[in-house]
Amino acid sequence: MSRIVPIALALAAAATSIGVPETARAAPPGPSLRWEACPAEVPAPELECARLDVPLDYRKPHGRTIEVAISRLPSKNPEKRRGVLLTNPGGPGGYGLGQPAQLKAAGLPQAVLDRYDVIGFDPRGAGRSTPVTCGMADQQLWGNIPPYARNAADVARHAKRAQAAAEQCADSDTAYMLPHTSTRNTARDMDRIRAALGEKKLSYLGYSYGSHLGAVYTTLFPGRSDRIVLDSNTVPTGLDATGARLMARGMEDRFPDFAAFAAARPEYGLGSTPEEVTAKFHELAGRLDKHPVRGVDGSYFRLLTLTFLYRDSRLPIVAEAWRALDTDQPLPPAVDPSLTDPDVENKVASHLYVICNDSRWSRSVGSYQRDVAVDRKRYPMFGAASANIRPCAFWESRPAEPPVKVGDRGPSNVLMAQNSRDPATPLVGALQMRRALGDRARMVTADHGGHGVYVLGGNTCVDRIITGFLAEGKRPARDMTCAADPS
Repeated sequence: MSRIVPIALALAAAATSIGVPETARAAPPGPSLRWEACPAEVPAPELECARLDVPLDYRKPHGRTIEVAISRLPSKNPEKRRGVLLTNPGGPGGYGLGQPAQLKAAGLPQAVLDRYDVIGFDPRGAGRSTPVTCGMADQQLWGNIPPYARNAADVARHAKRAQAAAEQCADSDTAYMLPHTSTRNTARDMDRIRAALGEKKLSYLGYSYGSHLGAVYTTLFPGRSDRIVLDSNTVPTGLDATGARLMARGMEDRFPDFAAFAAARPEYGLGSTPEEVTAKFHELAGRLDKHPVRGVDGSYFRLLTLTFLYRDSRLPIVAEAWRALDTDQPLPPAVDPSLTDPDVENKVASHLYVICNDSRWSRSVGSYQRDVAVDRKRYPMFGAASANIRPCAFWESRPAEPPVKVGDRGPSNVLMAQNSRDPATPLVGALQMRRALGDRARMVTADHGGHGVYVLGGNTCVDRIITGFLAEGKRPARDMTCAADPS
């Protein structure tokens, strides 16, 4: 399985400086797109796909180009059609070609499907778009979250692996893309997609890291933004060190939901009270740190627990995996580390290209050792993983342009959706995004756990509000809280 979790600037005194809208710099008229059947790995016959050339370096719009792969789920109701709804599943490094069909299968309301052609795309560097690589071997693919560090020596050991990965990225066949694979440029690619589709504006639905991408787009192009939905929100700076470390807070916020679930089901044998289930987590993690079972060590145990807390429907998989590890039985296929994703190298590489471009990362191993020591005590379940060192600490490339500072300039046309107990992008970080957007945004918070709210989270109140916004332009006059649905 994929271990990806569906997360020194060259200053330039120009119109592209931090936080300055690029609306005045109009995208050139869009080329005609040739729609055809989507590739075999996107098994959705209702989708059609196309490719679009975009500048590698937007400072040189007539220079070298790369490709962006696009998909479309057309509206079948021309009388009600409003425009296009671009979507992004998160990451960075997440593939988005299949997302329109996935959202439809998950229950995207007909009112939205009537209003929009729903657009998916693989962001630059990922999937069917011009892909990037770091040439990493299977044993290097720990994913986009570092391993759990039990002590300072673990951080130092992982630093060597992180440095090797950074050096491989710098020496890879796609190193020419390193300075240009960023959220800023992906947002510009989105505007090229808008122009190629012949639309004056675009609406947007982005999840997780996609919330940051959408916030950057509407900061750069406020006049071309129609109805913007940001779901499961990062901090306004995206997946920088602060945003990454918040995953540990998310784990602590969300875990009580699983502890209550497992305690109510004695067949799993994980404890009869939430406190006993929590103690079982720490006991199993410590045991697997010393003696891995079926390829699962303590670090991977913590990671699989976090990632399968994303959906309530996956809680039984967590419980089954724990029981299997506790009794040395075969693992559920969904968590078996021997079942690898053939695309994982590209997903990891494209993730690194973006996050290492988007913000400054400390280059001091000692600073990560201190952060790990703090977060191991503050958030004992996962803090020593999310605070651990990443290849960005050794990144040799520098971004061609500075990142975009998300701000409150522009129309009030953003609706944020957030679970109160999100394991990956916790509420405390979403509130920072809410403050950054100011009066541009309203936020609806669900009394619910999990990562992904609209359509994916199972809260009818949130679904009704966001559907009303996307389909009819009805947005709450103030921030709102939705109660949990009855069990």
